[in-house]
Parts: sequence; C-alpha cells; structure tokens
Amino acid sequence: MKKLLAEIRKCKICIEHIDPRPVVFASEKSKILIVGQAPGTKVHASGIPWDDASGKQLRKWLNVSNDDFYDTSNFGIVPMGFCYPGKGKSGDLPPRKECAPQWHLPLLEKMPDLELILLIGMYAQNYYLKNKAKRTLTETVNHYEEYLPKHFVLPHPSPRNRFWLSKNPWFEEHVVPDLQKRVHQIILEN
Repeated sequence: MKKLLAEIRKCKICIEHIDPRPVVFASEKSKILIVGQAPGTKVHASGIPWDDASGKQLRKWLNVSNDDFYDTSNFGIVPMGFCYPGKGKSGDLPPRKECAPQWHLPLLEKMPDLELILLIGMYAQNYYLKNKAKRTLTETVNHYEEYLPKHFVLPHPSPRNRFWLSKNPWFEEHVVPDLQKRVHQIILEN
C-alpha cells in the first residue's frame, strides 16, 4: 500500500490540464472508505483531505472526532479526482476523469478490511452505482437503503448545499442518524 500511495502522490497524469498535487489518505487497515469529489483550494494548499468547512460538516454528520476521522485504520479517503480541478463558472470544475479509472481499483484491492464505502455526491455515486443510481442525487440519497450494506450515499457536505439541506430535512432527521449508527458500529465496536 505504501508503494501505491507514493505512486499516486507523484502522479502527473493530468499535468497538461492542471497543477497536480494528489491528495489521498488510506491504509490496508481502513474499514470505511470515503469517496468524495476532488480537493478544493484549501485542501490543495494543505494536502490534508477534508480540511475545510465541508470536512467539518462531514465529521459532524459522521459524529466522529478529528482524531478518529484521520485515523487510517478507520477511514480511507479517496476522491474521484485526486487534485484540485480548477475554478469553473459556478464553483470548482468537476473532478478530472483520469483519476478514478487509474487508481481506485488498485487502492480497493489493497483494502481488504473495508466494510462500508461512503459515496459523497453525484460523481462518486454515478461512478460506483452506475445504472443503479437514481435520476437525481436527491432520489439516490432518499433511497440510500437500497445500496446498503456496501455503499452509503450522501450529498456533498459543502456549505453551498445549505439550500438542499433546508429543502430536504428528512436527510438530517433520518439518514444521518443511521449513518452515525453504522459508522460507530464499524469503528468503535471492532
């Protein structure tokens, strides 16, 4: 695993398009894998995954401390795009398409203890669920139980999603408590 992580961190597959600085965080002991979109500007600068407002919200949803979150025997963190993709018209550009096909399967093969994969946002959900994903993110998340026990689908915890969260109170009322229960059973009871 160390060799593979070192190889990913040196990856320049997309150097013609962006300034590569891959962010990945995992070990062969990881029990839960977090598959997000791509690092934002703050994470690109720090090299620490989910080291921003979105990460703070995600840890709140998971009900875990920073120490538990950054313990690779608990969580592996593998984005769809390992590098900051750049700015778009209405936020960051989508994750680069080269990363997931190049690196996800080799990483998954090195994590035999995975019990749950958190698919955060449509890019991760469409890639992993393929035709089983619903028409919209809201529908997919509303039917999260269909993807269990392997996958748990979530919206992106970005502050930009405040409107989605206020429009869909069922998520924090019903989905988040189930998420917390499952996460705690995996990381605290094992």
